[in-house]
Amino acid sequence: MKFILVVLAVVVLLWMLRGSVRRMRPPAPPRAGDAAPPQAMLSCAHCGVHLPGNEALPGRGGVFCDEAHRAAFERAHPSA
Repeated sequence: MKFILVVLAVVVLLWMLRGSVRRMRPPAPPRAGDAAPPQAMLSCAHCGVHLPGNEALPGRGGVFCDEAHRAAFERAHPSA
């Protein structure tokens, strides 16, 4: 019985030491392919809503959030 308690105490001690070593180790740096690069946020020239640059639609007066806003802006500003 005494042997089992000693083995159990050693196992618990090793388990606690392993946890403290993990906490002391700095976190791993993020891998290069994990996250998408940040996108520039652009404002719709018609309504002002902000959207990522890769989703913006270019037009004569700037960038737009959708085709309807681009058409409405171009109708309202024919010379722009």
